[in-house]
Amino acid sequence: MADRLDQVFAALADPTRRAILTMLLEDDMAVTDVAQPFAISLAAVSRHLQVLAAAGLISQEQRGRVKWCKLEPDALREASVWMQAFGMMGPLDLDAFERFLDTELGAGADD
Repeated sequence: MADRLDQVFAALADPTRRAILTMLLEDDMAVTDVAQPFAISLAAVSRHLQVLAAAGLISQEQRGRVKWCKLEPDALREASVWMQAFGMMGPLDLDAFERFLDTELGAGADD
């Protein structure tokens, strides 16, 4: 699972790839349509799409001469579950944590 999460988060780390995912929320799109709003080459967009596909966030299908991209709706489920685990923790009280460390480290110094 860790390798899969690494791929998903690495794919999501790039703003262009996040923008592509947002576009695909609307509907499936041809690669050329995905590339249209970006000021980068079609080859660069294709590389971004390959990263997204390798992470399982999108799938690609050849329809005639056109390659189509589709968002995979369950692709972020594992990442979402992983992130929600952190939501169960309360906010970290840094002052209390510092007092705890002072107490623990201070007690250890007396030994």
